[in-house]
Amino acid sequence: MFKKRFKLIAAVLTVVMLVFMTGCSKTADSSDKKNAGDYKMVLILPGPINDQSWNATNYAGLVKSNETLGTKMEYVENVQAADYESTFRNYAERGYDLIMAAGTQFDEAANKVAPNYPKTTFCVVNGMVSKGANVAPIFPKEYEASYIAALMAGEVSKNGQFATIGGFPNKAMEHLLDVYETVAVDAAKERGIAGAKAVRAYANSWDDVALGKQMADTMIDNGADVMFVYANQVGLGAIQAAKEKGVKFIGFSGDQTTIDPNTVVGSVVFDFETFYVWAVQKFLDGSLDGNKVHEAGIAENIFKPVYTDNIGKDIQDKVAAGMEKVKKGEIDLTTMFKDK
Repeated sequence: MFKKRFKLIAAVLTVVMLVFMTGCSKTADSSDKKNAGDYKMVLILPGPINDQSWNATNYAGLVKSNETLGTKMEYVENVQAADYESTFRNYAERGYDLIMAAGTQFDEAANKVAPNYPKTTFCVVNGMVSKGANVAPIFPKEYEASYIAALMAGEVSKNGQFATIGGFPNKAMEHLLDVYETVAVDAAKERGIAGAKAVRAYANSWDDVALGKQMADTMIDNGADVMFVYANQVGLGAIQAAKEKGVKFIGFSGDQTTIDPNTVVGSVVFDFETFYVWAVQKFLDGSLDGNKVHEAGIAENIFKPVYTDNIGKDIQDKVAAGMEKVKKGEIDLTTMFKDK
């Protein structure tokens, strides 16, 4: 009898202990899982958040991610090239889970620093290089956005003379300008402007407003009647030159029509609110994999045209039709890259 009772007690104790251990395990697992707001995140910006262009666009994405996903991403602005590596290291040393940086120019520094901080994910926006399991750049297909801009430009030009200014001649910049120039010139020729052509220059700067004005003045004096600039604050100087000389400007990245709608007659807005929410959610889900460039474009509704009254419905319809061709895969913009 005693042995049977002992066995019964032992069996009960075993069940109780198993239940207790299972409960502890579940509690531990639950406590280990972070909420979105518990992750330490930061966005590194090369310029000010009020530049009405690249930096403002990225900052809007940060704000939307925090509002939508409950994250608490911080930001640091006006980070200069000489400080890229040290800024990455500073946040990685402090245990940040996700460090985002706005611009292809951060690629080299991110890939150099990342191997020393395997628990931190380095995500370069517009990044094109991923050489590590914790390096996961995201890339909006900017050449698809410049395609939209070109569809506008090709219709508003009166003489078919297009001028473009890029910040620096990296591959992404060259590709988007290749597409813009090809499409704009072809559109002008289809309208009967036989001598249509495009000229290009690089500012080798993202923030020299005076240089932007000087370069645009020269291009306009040489005959350009539509300007397109992708160089952050440099573009603000170019818009001023276009306004003073009475030529048209196609905005890019942010809604630059608000600067002067009679000069900036249309813009292509990068919907980085959608882009950032998409990217940060991938990080939270654990699917923002390294050794890979994560891309999005027209098909993902990342780019949106903005029109002023200077862009009629006929032009808007042509832009919409062109975007639909890209969505359906009826046109391959990469064939316009000059390095193909």
